[in-house]
Amino acid sequence: AGSDVRMVRMVRMVKHAMRRRMKTAARCTLSAGVLLLSLSLATPLVQAQELLELTVGIHLIQAEVANTGETREKGLMHRKSMPANHGMLFVFDRIAPHCMWMRNTLLPLSVAFLDERGRILNIEEMQAQTDESHCASQPARFALEMNAAWFKNKGFGPGTLLKGVDKASSTP
Repeated sequence: AGSDVRMVRMVRMVKHAMRRRMKTAARCTLSAGVLLLSLSLATPLVQAQELLELTVGIHLIQAEVANTGETREKGLMHRKSMPANHGMLFVFDRIAPHCMWMRNTLLPLSVAFLDERGRILNIEEMQAQTDESHCASQPARFALEMNAAWFKNKGFGPGTLLKGVDKASSTP
C-alpha cells in the first residue's frame, strides 16, 4: 500500500510538472504570436521609398520616389492619409505622354506632370478609387502626386518650376 501511495504521488508530481511546462510553452508560443502580430501591424503596407526634397516657390515637399516599375505601379495605393507637403514623385524611364489612374487609391489626389527640367506641364485632379485616366498634355519625364487641390491652393499651375527633380533617378 505504501508503494502504491508513493507511485500515485510520483504520477501526480510528473503530471503537475508536465502541466506547468505545457502552460509555460503555451505562454511562450502566445507571446511569440503576439510579438509577430505586433511587428506585422507596425510594418506599413507600402514600404517607404527613398525620400527626396523638392522645392516650389517657398514650399518644401518631401516626396517618395517611385522609380521602378513596381513602385510606380503601386504608387499611393491603400494609403489612408498623407501628411501635408508630402507626395510621390514618379520618375519615368522615358519622356512620353504618361497617364495615371486611381485604382485602389483611397485618397483624392492632384497630379502635376513635369518635363525633364521639373516644369509643370499640366495638373489633373483625381478622385479616389477610379479607373479614369489622367494624362500629361505633352510628353513628361516626371509626375508628382500630392493631396487633392494642393497645387491649386498654393497658386501653382503650368509653367511653375519644381526644383530638385534632377536628383531623382529612374534606376534605384
